[in-house]
Amino acid sequence: MDTPVVSVYLTDTCPYCGAARMLLTKKGVRYTELLVSRDPALRAEMEQKSGRTSVPQIFIGDVHVGGFDELYALDQKGELDPLLASGSTD
Repeated sequence: MDTPVVSVYLTDTCPYCGAARMLLTKKGVRYTELLVSRDPALRAEMEQKSGRTSVPQIFIGDVHVGGFDELYALDQKGELDPLLASGSTD
């Protein structure tokens, strides 16, 4: 099975965005950065998909993880690696 695509909506200056980048990089995860600070259409897409206006917003496959706090909590509970492997919350 292919690993899911990881997408991170972020801005250049957000410290939580940097923390999310570091955590994903530490885990060896390849991810797509979607820079919303200079692209109003991309920000609108993020808000529509996530229901949130804050960054980062992280998606693993079609699963909306949330922001950095949620990503970190999943990692601490041992639930991030299986999600990264499967892309589902089952």
